[in-house]
Amino acid sequence: MGFRLAAYAVCIEDERILLARCVLPTGGSNWTLPGGKVEQAEDPFDAVIREVVEETGYDAAVERLLGVDSRVIPAAEAWSGAEHQNVGIFYRVRITGGTLRPEVNGSVAESVWTPIPEVARLCRSSLVDVGLALAQTLPATGHVAHVPVGGLIQH
Repeated sequence: MGFRLAAYAVCIEDERILLARCVLPTGGSNWTLPGGKVEQAEDPFDAVIREVVEETGYDAAVERLLGVDSRVIPAAEAWSGAEHQNVGIFYRVRITGGTLRPEVNGSVAESVWTPIPEVARLCRSSLVDVGLALAQTLPATGHVAHVPVGGLIQH
């Protein structure tokens, strides 16, 4: 089984959330949160700031830890074709500077501010729903119910 530790940014301003359109290895694309893999020996706190800069061009500051999501993706649904566990650490971040732009030499084709009510109509990663649920409910445990995938929601 594959394993990935990742850090994700939930950035909400004026009832809009910052989303990144990720080009998938399968050739399609979906919307997700800025963020990604925590490198070996890297602190997840630092990783989320690095990922926001890389994927959006914005500088960011962490406001708070929102929570942690762990999910096992069956081989039939994983992009790699092998069973995979993703552990995501979600942070509330605010933008402190920079200029919005596509990721340089990366998988993010564009990042946009999306009105929260429009998110439900997007083909998106389940990470978006998890991040929004954490930001909107601020559960004391830092855990939200599992987000089922299917339809417009993907792993």
